[in-house]
Order: sequence, then structure tokens, then C-alpha cells
Amino acid sequence: MKSTIFLGLILCLFGFKASAQFQRTAKGVQYQIISSSPGAKLKQNNVITFNAIQATDADSVLFSTYKQGQPIKTQIHPSTNVADLMDIFPLMSVNDSAIVKVPVDSVFKGHETEMPPILKKGGNIVFKLKIISSQTLEEAMAERNAAMEKVKAEGEKVKATEMVTLANYIKTHGLVAKTTPSGLHYVVRSAGIKPKPLNGDTVYVNYTGRTLEGKTFDSSVEADAKAGGLNQPGRTYEPISFALGAGRVIKGWDEGLALLNEGSKATFIIPSALAYGERGAGADIKPYSTLLFDVELVKVVRVKHDAVKPAAKAPLKKRAPLKKRTSAKKKN
Repeated sequence: MKSTIFLGLILCLFGFKASAQFQRTAKGVQYQIISSSPGAKLKQNNVITFNAIQATDADSVLFSTYKQGQPIKTQIHPSTNVADLMDIFPLMSVNDSAIVKVPVDSVFKGHETEMPPILKKGGNIVFKLKIISSQTLEEAMAERNAAMEKVKAEGEKVKATEMVTLANYIKTHGLVAKTTPSGLHYVVRSAGIKPKPLNGDTVYVNYTGRTLEGKTFDSSVEADAKAGGLNQPGRTYEPISFALGAGRVIKGWDEGLALLNEGSKATFIIPSALAYGERGAGADIKPYSTLLFDVELVKVVRVKHDAVKPAAKAPLKKRAPLKKRTSAKKKN
């Protein structure tokens, strides 16, 4: 009874006619296609967008684009396996719906031990499909390129705004900051007297990170964490350590710490290109966010570095001997 009701709902959902019959492909896949308004069939190399529900014979849903909230987009190509549906798509048109039954035994032939317990030998994987749209490959590429250009343009606009905001912050707060070619701004608050670390050295760093708006998002210093309202249960407040230049931290840190003598305290003003970029990080660090870090290079554990050999001087070229000037003959 439950299965009958469920199938009825599916038929309503996809607009199936009760008289439709299942047919079978050469690979043994059963299919039933319903066209509410028949049109041109989908073609090889077309890029199609469709919704799909994947379920077992017992109506246990394995996957659903409806639940995922986004349809699938794929290019039609010759079938390479029994479950890729590529033999079914060319039989359909835009707005068509279908139920497709793929034999479980065919899908897992030769590797039966990999069959999930939810699937049963002799059963089917059932697909319920709905074609939304179809494009030629050229149309799909043009749409993709236009979307990428739009994202790029929006990103450039946001980055330009970020640079203006960063410059205004430095000016408003009266910071006398040095700037590296990469765009890192830094202010040395207290200079250490020991040598600077080199890539590969292990550095121990205390830090407090803030946004330009003053939101403290992370700190290894307990007093700063409490002042910033951070809730970090179980956090041990002590310097963090990592190998400099190994990519264990954001680019702005690797670059900035290499500029500091051991024992120095500094403020890094790190643009998003040297931090978390267009993705951001969590709720506090939004995309394209410039970040402030108050850092203290507490200790450096140095590794043995190969001595840098001075560049070999090019051999001096022998100059051709100067010709002796002959005195001009006096005129009689």
C-alpha cells in the first residue's frame, strides 16, 4: 500500500501518464519516458541541466538534487558504464521526465564486495529524472565565460574597495608603515637585537588577530582574548610554533616574520591577497578582508643553513692594446 501511494506521488510529480510502459536498452536498463510537450531530442555533446532522485527499489532515497538545492549540469557523451544514463538522455527532450531502473548486479559486476548493504542483489537503482534545459557546447561555454567575467569584475571591484579602506585605515590611525612589493604593510613596535629567522627555522609567535573594524577573531594572549570577548574553551595561551616558509600559515605571516629580528614586536596589516582572499575564513573573516595582527617573535630555533656562496665573478676580458698615436707630419 505504501509503495503504491509513493509511486502515485512520483507519477504526479513527474507528470507521468498511467498508460506509459517500461522499455529496455541493449544493456538491460529499463526506462519509462513521459513527454508533456514533445520537442527535439537531446543530442550528443549538448550540455543539459536536470533534476534527479536516486533511490532503491524500496524507495529509500540515496541522492536528490531537490534536497541538495541545485540541479546537475553535464555534457551528453557516449555511455561508458551502465549507470551513467548516457543511453537515456538522447531519448528525451527538454521538459521530459523519466524513471530509469539500472540493475544493481550490472553496476557492481566484478566487484560485488563493494555493494552497499542498502542495495540488494537482483534489485535496481532507480533514477527519477526531469530535464530542465539544454544548450549546445558553444552556448554553455559562452555562458560559463560570461559568468566567470562577471565574478572577476565583481572581485576586482571589491579588491579596489579593500585597498581604499586599507589606505584610509593607515591614514586615519596615523600609522607609519613600511610596505613590501607584495602589498604587506608592517610597523615594528619594538625591534629585537637577535638575527632574523630564515626559511626552515622554527619560530615561536604570540599574536592577536583583528579585523579593520576592531573585531578580535583569534589570540594566543589570554589578556587580549578576554578583552576582545573571545570564547576559546580549552585553549592553552602560549606562543604557537611552526617552520617559517613552509606554507603552514597565511602568506602575510611567512613574509612578515622573515622581516623581524628575534624578540621584535610588530603590527602586520595584511591585505586579503596575502590572507584568506575571496573565500574568507569563518563568520568573522569575510571575503576580501584586510587583517591586523599584533605579533611578537618570541623565539627562533634555527636549523643549519647552507652557506650562501658569493656569485662567481665573470673573468675580465683582455683589452686590445692601444695603438700608439702617430704625430701628424708637419707641413713644409
